[in-house]
Amino acid sequence: MAEEKKAVPEAVTCDTATIKMLHIAQAKGEETIFDRAVKMKQCNIGTEGICCKICSQGPCRLPLTKGIKEGTEPDNRMGLCGATPETIAARNMVRMIAGGCATHSDHGRGVIETFRAMAYGEAKDYTIKDEIKLREVAGYFGVATTVTEGDETFPRDKWEIAREVADIALGQWGQQQGRMIYHNRAPEATKERWIKQGVWPRGIDREVVEIMHRTHMGVDQDYRNLLKQGARCSLGNGWGGSMMATDMQDIMFGTPYPSTGNINLGVLSETKINIIVHGHDPLLSEMIVAAVHTPDMIEYAKAQGADGYIVAGMCCTANEILMRHGMPIAGDYLQQELAVITGAVEAMVVDVQCVMENLANISECYHTKFITTMPIAKCASGKNTMHIEFEEHHAMEKAKEIVRTAADNFKNRGQTSIPSETNKMVMGFSTEAIKYHLGGTFRGSFVPLNDNIINGRIRGIAGVVGCNNARVPHDTGHIELMKELIKNDVIVLTTGCAAMAAGKAGLLTPESAAVFCGPGLAEVCETVGIPPVLHMGSCVDNSRILTAATEVIKAGGLGKELADLPAVGSAPGWMSEKAVGIAQYFITSGVSVMLGVPLPIYGAPKLVKLLEEEMEDLYGAKWGYEPDPIKCAHKMIEIIDKKRKALGIDTARERVLMDMADRQKIEAA
Repeated sequence: MAEEKKAVPEAVTCDTATIKMLHIAQAKGEETIFDRAVKMKQCNIGTEGICCKICSQGPCRLPLTKGIKEGTEPDNRMGLCGATPETIAARNMVRMIAGGCATHSDHGRGVIETFRAMAYGEAKDYTIKDEIKLREVAGYFGVATTVTEGDETFPRDKWEIAREVADIALGQWGQQQGRMIYHNRAPEATKERWIKQGVWPRGIDREVVEIMHRTHMGVDQDYRNLLKQGARCSLGNGWGGSMMATDMQDIMFGTPYPSTGNINLGVLSETKINIIVHGHDPLLSEMIVAAVHTPDMIEYAKAQGADGYIVAGMCCTANEILMRHGMPIAGDYLQQELAVITGAVEAMVVDVQCVMENLANISECYHTKFITTMPIAKCASGKNTMHIEFEEHHAMEKAKEIVRTAADNFKNRGQTSIPSETNKMVMGFSTEAIKYHLGGTFRGSFVPLNDNIINGRIRGIAGVVGCNNARVPHDTGHIELMKELIKNDVIVLTTGCAAMAAGKAGLLTPESAAVFCGPGLAEVCETVGIPPVLHMGSCVDNSRILTAATEVIKAGGLGKELADLPAVGSAPGWMSEKAVGIAQYFITSGVSVMLGVPLPIYGAPKLVKLLEEEMEDLYGAKWGYEPDPIKCAHKMIEIIDKKRKALGIDTARERVLMDMADRQKIEAA
């Protein structure tokens, strides 16, 4: 009998902790996603996007033949109903956009509902930690922050403001007509482009539902029209659901500012109770972090013979607790099974998104309690699988129940295999933090960044974001791409699992600038005291990149709309529908995006042309695909250089100190 195929650890990842744990897993006969990726081949028809399953007459599969590709035979492919490859691939793609936008925006809805419950005194375990940001956000909603009595004006009560903000914000999900409010934060020229193209969203839920209607059998059969709705839906998420989620989380939990933390599986402890919080929703993880620091829970740990607790994050929940509390990151999406295989995890506590179902199976091989917490995200039961439903009105009570469950399990721990690898990193670069670092407390500004882009010390800005993908070497693409960009003086903004890859590679420290950067970027990083790769948060926090880019436009000298900026995005290892929704809202906002894993569109040549060429005429940005990270970096640099040339800053200039009159001339140009 042929030996079952397994992944070669050294070939599927560059992370030494992951390599060690894969060898341990394979020696124990325990299968991980890396092994399953070797055993299970991808469907060629599906990867090209030309398999239609939206009615029971199918699936209809329309393979792209060599003759059609080379133009030697006509493209007469169609499904039973006559659907063309472009219609099928466009439907599939915009359904991915709808799924991704629904995911992040539903996360946002949950945050707003908790924010509202807090504001009305119903969720007493939460509070307002950033009143300054509350008052700023109130302005975006048109909510008054002051009250006038006679001739005097006073600050309005923060709870009154919060209640009004919450009610207006929650209404953005169900709004049916008009234009969403938060999008007014975008530069004027960007908003004008949205109006011209007819893609300013009306309401979050409406745009998602309309995609599902349009893609039903026999409805929208124009691939261009389908992608237009995909663009509109994506904006509902990027400048709506995701952005509101980020802002409300900052108000409740604190706006992140730079601090240090540790990452990789080596953060787990031999002597402490290890609790991993995994997923994307910080409403629960915030409470668990608070719970383990309460005197009664500290005493409870001692009673079980433990030295205390380690609350370590996995996936984007990790980024949330890291940025605000300095709690360590155990690993990224592809490392979640390996964390359990260390044998040291008392509880794997999950909320929503990117949670592998196999965690239930792998937990049965160890003492780990696999705890689901959300009503929309349960898992088939196993002997170690349990559901403790989180409820924001009793948040601390539920958090302590979870912590006690983990503590009670400490005595059941067997032999452990914790790798030694950890890396230090600096994270927490919110838009506010970047402004502070560039200008200080009283002169916070993006002008120094703009000046250094204009004079050529910084070539441009790249957002490198997104997931891991088991079909490409773990971490490798992210790291090689980032290193090539910063070597060429491109500053990198990162989120999600891409940020974790950077942390494990040592790119999230100021000291890395001298090692990996070109001379211009290295000089700026040394002067300001920042890393060349700025960790901006979780995947939902990609909206921070939009707000930072808007601040760059406001600072002057680099164009009037986001499409003018020498900026580009990349998702080297994307794997989920969320990534497609994110990329589309960046493109619709004017920032081109390069992928390292192909979209399922390449069986539909006309759709490919729309996305990779014609979309630039509509939004000033386009999709691109390049699997080689070094080539991808240089294609991104080409886009940046093209933008620099259009702005007239394609030749390096010495920095010139400017007075207010000079600055006003630039802004008026």
